Amino acid sequence: MISADISTIKVGLAIVLIGLFFSVGLGISFGVNEDAYQEYVAEGIAAHPELHNATSADKIWRYALRTHFHAGGIAAFCLGLIVFVMFSDLSRRLKSISSISIGLGSFYPLAWLSMFFLAPSIGRGAAHEHILTKLFTFVGVAGLLLGSLILVANLFFGFFREHREA
Repeated sequence: MISADISTIKVGLAIVLIGLFFSVGLGISFGVNEDAYQEYVAEGIAAHPELHNATSADKIWRYALRTHFHAGGIAAFCLGLIVFVMFSDLSRRLKSISSISIGLGSFYPLAWLSMFFLAPSIGRGAAHEHILTKLFTFVGVAGLLLGSLILVANLFFGFFREHREA
């Protein structure tokens, strides 16, 4: 039986909404003061020229843009999945686990943000391989995959259904 109990998805929903608001806030900050981002990159490259080439400034700036694009896109996608979780016939416990896991997908854009902040001082390659970047990538991707797997298994194959007394 399909039910819409928001209490089981509140935590996952909160994580996703924070991701959406983060994307909007980042976009607003670009519009208000894009120069601050560009200056941050330029100053970092000037302080560590041995780590950079002619394309570094543009590529590092794109990390900030990708943070914004991924934060909005992934959060919107996750929001849709969480609505499906809410209406699914998963057990309450698995609705909570699935929605939180899907919500963790909002951590993936933080990998791009960490590369943006790290790359000017340690180089693009090192920023890509940094433990913080890897952590955000792993948490975001693994969470989204786990939550989605639980949801798909329920919706398409009938696994993990809530058992109700007749």
